[in-house]
Amino acid sequence: MDQSIPFPFDAVIFDMDGVLVDTEFAFMLEERSFFDAHCIEVSDEELFATVGCSQQDFLSDLVRWLASVDIELDREGALGFYNNWASDLTVDYASLRNPGVPEVLQELTNRGVRLALASSSPMDNIRHVLTACEIGDYFEVVVSGEQFAQSKPDPEIYLHTLDLLGLPASRCCCVEDSVPGITAGQAAGLTVFAKREERFGFSQDDADVIIDQVFDLISAASTCRNGIEWE
Repeated sequence: MDQSIPFPFDAVIFDMDGVLVDTEFAFMLEERSFFDAHCIEVSDEELFATVGCSQQDFLSDLVRWLASVDIELDREGALGFYNNWASDLTVDYASLRNPGVPEVLQELTNRGVRLALASSSPMDNIRHVLTACEIGDYFEVVVSGEQFAQSKPDPEIYLHTLDLLGLPASRCCCVEDSVPGITAGQAAGLTVFAKREERFGFSQDDADVIIDQVFDLISAASTCRNGIEWE
């Protein structure tokens, strides 16, 4: 990696699910098992539409899906119902860590780039994943979507992260994968890199740059999607 080419941002804000860890597909399989166990009809398209959404939005959908089989619960009750079913399941997050993640975090740290994480997941889950993947120490700021009335695609989670960093959006970029995340990053004024995701049928075209792997961020940051150099 040629360190003579400066990284053009003071900080990188990472999404977690789908970017640092390949959890979205694992969660999708788990949710499919839950629906099958309770004879709930949910199409793949409906499940794909939840990728990258906040826990609040997923719970709203879950309430509706449970009601379709006469299980009437509010969002808190639906969460408890799902968690009770999933209580014996375990996820090996370390095995789901995406290729190149520790390497890119270390390389950016070596270059003096500040690192933050802004995820729609609950904070307990974020901390668990970061610990399991042995990457928690890289992030000086960690923000959860549960801290806000609305998480992604609302930009508030990114605006709050920028406030904690004390940096303007023009000096930062984010790395996302889903439509809600890309939308939130753009609305916050960030340069948005999207880790390529083709399993769920959504478009990443609104991102500024699409990268194949997380480590590609460093080389891709010097040019935009159309090959025009950043100012």
